[in-house]
Amino acid sequence: MEFSLVVALIAVATSCVFVHFLARGATKKRRSPAAKKKLPPGSLGLPVIGQSLGLLRAMRSNSGERWVRRRIDRYGAVSKLSLFGKPTVLVAGAAANRFVFFSGALAMQQPRSVQRILGDKSILDLVGADHRRVRGALSEFLRPEMLRMYVGRIDGEARRHVAGCWSGRAAVTVMPLMKRLTFDIIASLLFGLGPGAAARDALAGDFERVMGGMWAVPVDLPFTAFRRSLRAAARARRLLAGITRERKAALERGAATRSSDLIACLLSLTDDRGGAPLLSEEEIVDTAMVALVAGHDTSSILMTFMVRHLANDPDTLAAMETLRMVPPIFGNFRRALEDIELDGYVIPKGWQVFWVASVTHMDAAIFHDPDKFLPSRFDSQSSSPATAKAAPPCSYVAFGGGPRICPGIEFARIETLVMMHHLVRNFRWKLSCKEDTFARDPMPTPLHGLPIEIELRISP
Repeated sequence: MEFSLVVALIAVATSCVFVHFLARGATKKRRSPAAKKKLPPGSLGLPVIGQSLGLLRAMRSNSGERWVRRRIDRYGAVSKLSLFGKPTVLVAGAAANRFVFFSGALAMQQPRSVQRILGDKSILDLVGADHRRVRGALSEFLRPEMLRMYVGRIDGEARRHVAGCWSGRAAVTVMPLMKRLTFDIIASLLFGLGPGAAARDALAGDFERVMGGMWAVPVDLPFTAFRRSLRAAARARRLLAGITRERKAALERGAATRSSDLIACLLSLTDDRGGAPLLSEEEIVDTAMVALVAGHDTSSILMTFMVRHLANDPDTLAAMETLRMVPPIFGNFRRALEDIELDGYVIPKGWQVFWVASVTHMDAAIFHDPDKFLPSRFDSQSSSPATAKAAPPCSYVAFGGGPRICPGIEFARIETLVMMHHLVRNFRWKLSCKEDTFARDPMPTPLHGLPIEIELRISP
């Protein structure tokens, strides 16, 4: 993937150099107000390429946190660099996280590949009233009292998964199994696609291709992962649009209710003014696509790494500590909507702002002995003051924070508890690989997908 990235970046650079020199003279004559202020320390590196390859290499060698820490040690908590062809400011620390999460002058900034696949109008890129409207609609389905109605369906999917993929086997590879389980749960609860449904199998195949190009170089050429992902996303959207039409008709004739699934819930919502639909059918499909992608990785990664930890420590089951040490999201980007200041430095309009979860998660001043797995640090009843001390706001950011904090936290918690209950109750396991490590691409993935040897637990 690195070679293809270099090729793509060089191609972009060729077209950018001419524009750069044309604009250079005009820039000298008329500089923006931000240019007169103090930019953060650091370097933008080579044109277009910047520090992108260095970060990608570090993430794939499981040294991304050290790469970020070296920059912080050298330049401080606010520094400039260039990532994925755009000038960027790296910010670090709980105060910086709060700035990123709550500033109205920053908007979400997704990689171009994600924007192309999910669409420019997805909830990930909406701002202001549109974001609040769509998020409010999604949150209506994800309310705890709504999710409690679906525990039985989640449990049914988990039981079928265990019976079909774990029972009777001496060894399994955990990561792909957890990905399939979370997809099946999402297909059932969000889209009403039960086991054996042809549409569910078709969506599963397209979804795998969508994810294969989600973080690829956004060059739409034949035989590339990005091209395959774009085509799969188009097919998935057509399928979801068809489900939306079917569910709308079912609601009208009383064959479905608001609690049937996510699609039915979103179709049932109306605004406060004239009773018009709160979301258009296109917005419902957009929201469903984002929910499919966002709801898939976090839970599957969390359950995989909980299995990984339990192989070495079978008596300790702790989701929050697992997420602290291995957050599913390495970091994320925002985009400056205007010139803004942080710690005496200006962040120019249009620049990216990059925050990284591990900066605070692995800070010894916030979490005592950060390299140790200590579930008691999140236990308010802990007898150890060092581990029971509450972390400051915006320092534990496994699910983000602020108005854009992940709305599916409770959903992830329920499906994780249900599945881990079945695994711990029925099986013992040990790691098959001597090398217990993982890489990020960009999500954390254990070596070889985490193969384990399993045996049935004999009840006393």
